[in-house]
Amino acid sequence: MTTIMKGAEVAARMREALERDLAALRRRNIEPKLAIVRVGSRPDDLAYERGALKRFEGLGIAAQVFEFPETVDQESFAAAFAGIDASPDVHGILLFRPLPKHLDEEAIKKAIDPLKDVDGMSPLSAAKVFSGAEDGFAPCTPSAVMEMLDHYDLDPAGKNVVVVGRSMVVGRPLAMLMLMRNATVTICHTKTRNMEEICKRADIVVAAAGKARMLSPAFVSEKSAVVDVGINVEDGKLCGDVDYDVVAPQVSMISPVPGGVGAVTTSVLAKHVLKAADLLNRRRTNFA
Repeated sequence: MTTIMKGAEVAARMREALERDLAALRRRNIEPKLAIVRVGSRPDDLAYERGALKRFEGLGIAAQVFEFPETVDQESFAAAFAGIDASPDVHGILLFRPLPKHLDEEAIKKAIDPLKDVDGMSPLSAAKVFSGAEDGFAPCTPSAVMEMLDHYDLDPAGKNVVVVGRSMVVGRPLAMLMLMRNATVTICHTKTRNMEEICKRADIVVAAAGKARMLSPAFVSEKSAVVDVGINVEDGKLCGDVDYDVVAPQVSMISPVPGGVGAVTTSVLAKHVLKAADLLNRRRTNFA
């Protein structure tokens, strides 16, 4: 029988640790705060924003939205972002990407304080994750995948893991997190030959291609554990990168969309903000 990996169960397990860490920070007179920076109003950004605000409100962690019009110019946006980044009250920054094409996203990514980069967007954050540094933040979605595997006692060590997708937001950092847990990792992408065969041999398959229902039963076997991080809209409904209805009966474990990894991501974001608040306070204390 297939095990359904539900994100709500993972988020519920994480809540106890989050509440404990928040209480410890407050005993040191630290009130963590997240800044959500959004340019324009894309539906997927708004959906994630609503989920994050609900999660943070439920935990009692402050979160503030900084909204900019899609027509904002580079100079104005960069100055405003620098002000948010420099604010001592802000401990973590979530910037919705991609930015409109007329804005220099790379410049913004390089400008953020690495200790406030709670969604791992800057090159320095990537370097810290790749080197295994303790003060680095991986993007929230790959981190949520690892939280889900841990909750369902699926240890990647020694297993063959295939990540379908090579973006810097999910695919590559997730591959590095898997390597750090002693998995043998293969990254598949649009140029990969015999992708179906490669995926079918894997113990764990993570679908992060950004293409609706791309993974069919031909990509899996009865031993496969399938984690779907795809977020797509078809006929007004959310679906993943896995053709869930036909794949689920063929595998040992699978996460649904919605209700899977996405439900864990905002808890990971909260975890990162609490960690950032601690690191920033220690840095300020050391330099006081």
